[in-house]
Amino acid sequence: MASVIPVIFILAIVLGLMACGYLFVPKGPHQTTIRTAIMLTLASCYLMWMITYMAQLHPLITPYRSTKGGESL
Repeated sequence: MASVIPVIFILAIVLGLMACGYLFVPKGPHQTTIRTAIMLTLASCYLMWMITYMAQLHPLITPYRSTKGGESL
């Protein structure tokens, strides 16, 4: 359960930054393009972070130690 808390916490921060990006972009001919770029950038960064974080917590291949060669660790 502890692995879910950082994911939700960072999600809340990213959603807050998206809201700020939506509200504080100056009006102009490229307002929609700038808003879209900001939101897509934040969403992509969040997804990359979350996938990397979750992959480290729950790896597909379990790491193991090799005792080949008689080495003791």
